[in-house]
Amino acid sequence: MTITAALVVFAVTWFMVFFIVLPIRFRSQADAGAIVPGTPASAPAEAMIKIKAQITTAIAVVLSGLIYWIITSGLITIDNMDVFGIMK
Repeated sequence: MTITAALVVFAVTWFMVFFIVLPIRFRSQADAGAIVPGTPASAPAEAMIKIKAQITTAIAVVLSGLIYWIITSGLITIDNMDVFGIMK
């Protein structure tokens, strides 16, 4: 696996995990009872983006390492995914 491919795997994994982590512990301004004028009531009261990005990075490093190991070990190959026999 090239460095570029590893970076792409990490970036895709990071964003997928980030979109999973974003709604965790979400509290809207309406729930908090303090709606800032000019914003919708469904806007987050406190986004906690830095903490969520750090959590995402930790999870993405582990998952990307696992994906890298699976790809480079040969555990799963194109032949394993060729269920219709058209890749030969």
